[in-house]
This record gives sequence, C-alpha cells and structure tokens, in this order.
Amino acid sequence: MAETVKGGEFLISETPGNLVFTPEDFTEEHKMIAELTRNFVDQEVVPHLDDIDKLKEGLLAGIMKKAGEQGLLSVAVPEEYGGMEVDKTTSIIVAENSGKGASFAVSLGAHTGIGTLPILYFGTGEQKQTYIPKLASGEWLGAYALTEAGSGSDALGARSRAEKSADGKSWILNGEKMWITNAGFADVFIVFAKVDGEQFTGFIVERTDPGVSLGAEEKKMGIKGSSTRVVKMDNCTIPADRVLGEIGKGHKIAFNILNVGRFKLGASTIGASKYVQSEAVKYANERKQFGVPIGTFGAMQHKLAEMAIRNYVGESMLYRTAGLLDLATAGKKATTPEGAEAVLKGIEEFAVECSILKIAGSEILDYVVDEGVQVLGGYGFSAEYPMDRPYRDSRINRIFEGTNEINRLLIPGMLLKRAMKGQLNLMGPAMAVQGELMSIGGLEEGTGDLFEAEKKALANAKKVFLMVAGYGVQKYMDKIADEQEIMMNVADIVIDIFGMESALIRTEKRIKKEGQAACSHLVDAVTVFVNDAVDRISSNGKNAIASMSEGDEMKMLLSGLKRFTRWTPVNTRDARRRIALRQLESGGYNM
Repeated sequence: MAETVKGGEFLISETPGNLVFTPEDFTEEHKMIAELTRNFVDQEVVPHLDDIDKLKEGLLAGIMKKAGEQGLLSVAVPEEYGGMEVDKTTSIIVAENSGKGASFAVSLGAHTGIGTLPILYFGTGEQKQTYIPKLASGEWLGAYALTEAGSGSDALGARSRAEKSADGKSWILNGEKMWITNAGFADVFIVFAKVDGEQFTGFIVERTDPGVSLGAEEKKMGIKGSSTRVVKMDNCTIPADRVLGEIGKGHKIAFNILNVGRFKLGASTIGASKYVQSEAVKYANERKQFGVPIGTFGAMQHKLAEMAIRNYVGESMLYRTAGLLDLATAGKKATTPEGAEAVLKGIEEFAVECSILKIAGSEILDYVVDEGVQVLGGYGFSAEYPMDRPYRDSRINRIFEGTNEINRLLIPGMLLKRAMKGQLNLMGPAMAVQGELMSIGGLEEGTGDLFEAEKKALANAKKVFLMVAGYGVQKYMDKIADEQEIMMNVADIVIDIFGMESALIRTEKRIKKEGQAACSHLVDAVTVFVNDAVDRISSNGKNAIASMSEGDEMKMLLSGLKRFTRWTPVNTRDARRRIALRQLESGGYNM
C-alpha cells in the first residue's frame, strides 16, 4: 500500500484498489482476534443479557474484568503499559464482533476508547504508568465525563468549575456530569471543567476522591444494562498533578477522542446489524404462512436483501477507514508526547471518514432492526423474541458521540476548512466542474466493461458534490456553516460517494481473487446500491440547489445535476431476490 493518503481525498481523485483495505485482507492474527471476541461474547455475554439489562449487581463489571483477562481491553495499548500494541484494524475487529453484546458493547467501547485513550494520548509519563496498565488489564474501569444538563452538542458550554487550592497542591472541582456511561462501576473518570470558570480543561478523577458521588441509575429506553449515572463533584479535591494535557486545551482532548469514539461506534453498529440480519433470515426460513416459508415472498426478500446490501457497504467503508488509519499511524507509538501527537494527527486526518462511519453505521442498524421487527411481525414486538432488545438499543447510536446532525454538519465543514487552508485541493476540481457546466456534453460510447456504468455514476457523483459545495461557498462564503440544511444535503452526498466507492473497489478486488461467478451476488449488491444512491444524490442535490439559487442560475445548476445523475435504471427486483436467496440458503448474513 502507498505511504500517504489524505482524508477526504476520495472526493477529488480515483482511489487505486491497493489503497483500500478490506475484510478479505485480514491477517491470521486478525482472524484469531475476531474469533476470540465472538467466542467471548457468545459464552460470557449473550447468556446473561437479561440479567445485564436488569443491572444485576456486579455482573457487567465482572464481565468487563474477564474481557480484560482475555486481552480485549488492551488492543490499543502499547506493550510498555501492558497492552497488545496491535493495529487500528484489530481494535475495530474487537468492536465489530462485540456488537451483538448489546449493553456490554457500549461499556466495552466506552472503556477502551473514551475512557482510556485520553490518558494514553494526553497524559504525562507518570499518569500513563499509573493508570494505563490497570485500565488495560481491567483491574480498573474507565468512564468519560463531558456532557452536562446545559451542554450536550455544545461541549464547550460546560459549567463545571475547577479552582486551585490556596496552597497550590490541589484542584477543587464542582459541577455535575450527566449520561455518563460506566459511571456505576468506573474507577477512573476523564472529567472536563473550566479553570476559574473560563479555561476548558481535562482532569483525571478517581471514584474514591473526596467530593465524588453518583446519582441513581438512569431509566433508559434502551441499553438498559449499561450503567448510566450523574457524576457529582462537590468540592471534589484532587492532586495538582491530575490535570490532563494543558490547562485551557481540553477541547483538543474532547474533540480528538470523539473521532476514535465515532470510528468504534461505526464498527459496533455494523456488528450488531449483521447479527440482527442473521436473526431475521433464520426466522424467515422457519416461519410459514400459506404453507410456505415467508422468505419465499418477494416483499420479505426485498427486506432481507436490502439488509445485506447495507451491511456489505457499511462493512466496506469500515475496514477501508481502518486501513487508512493504520497507514496514517504506522510506526507511531503513544509512549512519548511526540509519538502520541503523531498518532492523533493520523487519526484526525480521517475525521471526516470517522463521522461518515458513525452516521452510516447507526442508520444502517436502525434500518435493519426496524425491518427485523417487521419480518418477525407480531413476534418481533414480543420481548421473548430477539428483535426487542436490538430495536430499543439501536436508537441511542444516532445520539452518542455527537448526534448524527452534528456529524453531518462536521463533514462538509471539515472539508471546506481544509480546502481553505490548502490542505485539500477542492477548488481546482470545483472550477473544472463549473467549466463543464458551461459546455455541451454528448453521450460517451460505452465499452461494456463490468461496472462501467457504476464507475461513471461514481465519478459524476463527485462532480455533484463539487458543484453543490462549490456554489454554496461562492454564495455564502464563510457563512455557509449557518446554512445547516444545505450542509446536511452535502454531507449525505459525501456519505453515498464513500459508500459507492468503498463497495465497488472491494468487490473488484474480490472478483480478481475469487472470480466473477463466485461474486455475482456482490455485483448485484453494488449495482443496486449505486442505483439507489444516484436517486438520493439527485434528491439531495435538488434540495440544496433550490435552497440557494433561483432563475437562470438555478436552471444551469439543475441542468448540470441532471447530466451528472443520468442513470439507466436496473432491475433491482431480480438482483435483490438473488441476494436474498443467498442469505436464506446460508441461514444468515453472507456476502
């Protein structure tokens, strides 16, 4: 694989297949970790899901400690601190394969990501030596305390305060944090407060510190087994050396760590979604109506196929991003301040892709659980059947780690900021597309190559992005961020482009390896996804154009949009039937 790739670069250039990592590229070590995680979840978590949801005293904390003994809490931790020191792909494999573990997956993700990494990346040498080995082994469990009653998406609006003691030996913290995952059993909290009410800063707080107390367990719609409490600090006194990072630079911790959290959430949601699809397929094979399995009905096959297509595309985006992060962080270790900064820069480079995964994964899972209930019919609404818990648990994922609305605003916002700083050349391609709008384009002669139409649609989708985003910047300049509806239209176009390209390249790689006949179901999946994505891109483009133009300018932009979304519809019915039959014959997700 090449040495350098830029985040967001997929929007302005063709991506060679050797730059795209896929699940088919897993090493033997990757496969072993996947099997270890699956076995742990099946044996130690799934049999106890009902008791976990009832918050049985000590149960989830005990399972977390067992996960630590198996090494599942230490995959992102360097060997110097008792970790496995493996690549980012391995962390994502663990997150994905824990997805069916419901509340356990939430606690695992919070501990290994936002509960541990702030200290690893921003802590002093002494802080790392004190906390990381215990967090990696599961001896101590971690939590992340950012949200307050008045500051959710606006994290910097926190009101918690930190003041230095008169003798300068301590910090005194006051405030309340809410919706804190793992709060009921965490030993260590990453807490954010404003020094003297002004400088947003991170701190390390231990459960046993004086002045720390917890509210009652929240009664939640879903993830009922995940401990969620208010963390109260009433003149909480901690040693002066517990500042995390620099005073006034807490935003660097909060926002950088959220990139990792979004990435891991994308993984766990895809894992949960594949599990739910498999349960729906099993039921569709077993349940009979009018004397035949319901899986033989076209309406059911449409649902099962769409689940499989979305899961395949989501999985393709997920591991493509894992590969990009591994490239960006290769050879960099978080054991020194310079190494930690290098790792964070590598992760930040692909913040756009992390936001894409968070949105796509959570919305794929929402679709799959909703249709999963529908496949089971009345039984799907029963708590005795396997759709009840995933359906309720899924809903939080569109709120976790920055709402999907916030992440949709971040995607074009980050891209445009990079363009303005000269880090990503969007202006050149955007001007080229603008020139193309002024020309009269004829129909190109087809070659008949596999995916010729899909590749043309992908290239044109990138032009739609450049046209819409470019016009928006010209019209609104630096005020474009205030046009949230347009920004979200643009974000959805970007998400579809990343999905189209990721699935297309992965499928081409598989065809080269396995042959076209063995991959016919994947050809169907890519064709159906592109077919539907072109319609979505056209709709998002129209909405954005109508929001910001009128008269001749609107006509010109709509004419360009029509040209760039020209697509001959395909027989998605038959393609979906073939995909569904493969799932039914396999008894679960099989792409």
